[in-house]
Amino acid sequence: MEEILLTAKRTLLILFAITMISCNETNPLLADWNTPFQAPPFEQIKNEHYLPAFRAAAEKARAEIRAVADNAAPPDFENTLEALEAGGELLDRLTLLFFNLEAAETNETLQAVARDVTELTTGFSNDMYLDEKLFERIKRVRENSAELSGERKMLLDKIYRAFAANGATLSADDKAKFREISSQLALLTLTFNQNLLAATNAFVMQITDEADLKGLPQSAVDAAREEAKSRKLDGWAFTLHQPSYLPFVKYADNRTLREKLYRAFNSKAMSGDKSNLEIIEQIVNLRLRLANLLGYKSYAAYRLETTMAKNVEAVNALLDALLLASKPAVENELKALRDFARAEAGADFEIMPWDLNYYAEKLKSLKYALNDETPRPYFKLENVVDGAFKLANILYGLNFARRDDVPAYHPDVKAFEVTDDKGAFIALLYLDFFPRAGKSGGAWMTIFREQRKTGGSNQRPIVSLVCNFTEPTDAKPSLLTFGEMETFLHEFGHGLHGMLSDVTYKSLAGTNVYHDFVELPSQIMENFCVEKQFLDLFARHYETGEGIPDKLIARIVESRNFMAGYACIRQLNFGRLDMAYHTLETPLAVEVSEFERKATDETTVLPRVSETLASSSFAHIFAGEYAAGYYGYKWAEVLDADAFSVFARNGVFDKATAESFRRNILSRGGTENPMTLYLAFRGQEPSIDALLERSGLK
Repeated sequence: MEEILLTAKRTLLILFAITMISCNETNPLLADWNTPFQAPPFEQIKNEHYLPAFRAAAEKARAEIRAVADNAAPPDFENTLEALEAGGELLDRLTLLFFNLEAAETNETLQAVARDVTELTTGFSNDMYLDEKLFERIKRVRENSAELSGERKMLLDKIYRAFAANGATLSADDKAKFREISSQLALLTLTFNQNLLAATNAFVMQITDEADLKGLPQSAVDAAREEAKSRKLDGWAFTLHQPSYLPFVKYADNRTLREKLYRAFNSKAMSGDKSNLEIIEQIVNLRLRLANLLGYKSYAAYRLETTMAKNVEAVNALLDALLLASKPAVENELKALRDFARAEAGADFEIMPWDLNYYAEKLKSLKYALNDETPRPYFKLENVVDGAFKLANILYGLNFARRDDVPAYHPDVKAFEVTDDKGAFIALLYLDFFPRAGKSGGAWMTIFREQRKTGGSNQRPIVSLVCNFTEPTDAKPSLLTFGEMETFLHEFGHGLHGMLSDVTYKSLAGTNVYHDFVELPSQIMENFCVEKQFLDLFARHYETGEGIPDKLIARIVESRNFMAGYACIRQLNFGRLDMAYHTLETPLAVEVSEFERKATDETTVLPRVSETLASSSFAHIFAGEYAAGYYGYKWAEVLDADAFSVFARNGVFDKATAESFRRNILSRGGTENPMTLYLAFRGQEPSIDALLERSGLK
């Protein structure tokens, strides 16, 4: 009987190999990628290639995982953990490629395919995690793991926890429930993001009367004219993409139109066939059911177990401490803003949310002779990128060379070969900067290929930074605001974390770290934005070539904490809302609008606006990886403020400090507990004091 089974298995493998050979002739996703650095051959890939490729890759992965589970040899680290880590490589490659494009360059066909792909990949994941034979082998390795240390110990711990968190310890009946819940959640989170993108793209505010543009900087007017032309409209067009939305609410004198745009931006995906409200309720309640199934009283308790915070109490303690510190500052800031606005608009004037940015920019300009437009001429996009590259060279010896021969998924996307000071290849880096209809909002770093060491070689990563910045026009190049420059440095920090990874296992590489640790490498880079030594590297006037004046740098530094209390409480508002949804111990039973209002009462400092919500567009927690984790931005701010104090003390370009940060943080990925890594760099545990002092809240 055993011989018959072996013969059948061999026959299946031969048939599978024949299928793969046949597919490879026509499907580039299943072929070897004969491109520079084995980058994805984007120009060869068509939408119809995805599903056949995913089906073939899933079958191949199932065979590889089955071989691990069925191995007759006693389980050990090599034949179980390392074999499992190596399995499903083709499926991993396709998954990274597909979902990166679904976020950055999607279309209706790809969105439809995404539902099938999501069902397929979720089904495969469930099959693997719920495989009893496979989990039994992992448990046996864990029981005999006393000799394991370092990366091996961390990989075992990560894989065991992943299996437990994905239902491996459940009964057969509960495994079936887990499978159903996880499949539903995967599709719901995908739909949430697709609805949000559709709602963002659906709105346009056309202006035909030039008087309605009063107050706007010329850069915003030029961009709106270009937008109108692209839509075949007369006049000027403003959208809900950040580079269009923000200048209007900051500078437009027409209060009625500011209100119109604000309401549209803050009611995205609230109504119609693209409403996310029912989806939110379903996601929240399904997450609670899943957590309960696994023995946790809330989804937050489930998610926080593998974080630095560890539990809900620690998260709430941080949010409460920051709220206590920021409230007096917010009260003073809003009083000053109200007094200023009333002096201009009348004694009875009440600041509404669509007025805040407008009057804040006016007051900032009055106090510091500075607003968002003042430094913009010195932040030409290409110069900012060059400045970031120079900083990485000074700190870490990295060099960046443009590679026009590397395929890209959109004409706007540029590729760079990254090498070290000895000329060794470090990474391939994609930069994707401008908004478009098929691109989600916001900014993020992602990976097309993880770093890992295998077969005596060090497979280097392919990293991508995706942003939505101010586009060039016929009149001007892309000139960034200070905030956009800061955003790029933030994402570039994530990129360095991915590019400088030097670990054995891809599951521990780069940004595969505890969720509330992942923002340290990104946020520490933001500190350089107000350092004169850094700005002097690249900040040149785009027309005259003049370096950024010292007086302007001084004003930027002086104004850094303008409205810092409000900025802090705004982040706390999101953090509190996230925790409110995910600390529920009974199903969400009230309307989303009512729930959001109650959850954010303490952190709402301006009048509420009917028919607007944060929740319906809160993609971080309902379509991303930040559920019960949005607090991580503030948690990491504590870390980055404390960590940057070492650079500030030793010199912002100090190579010894940079080498220590690279050696102990950037290159280590998730190979150690984050606090162990942090202590190795800092020598002491972080304190909230550095953050409060930097923000002017102490």
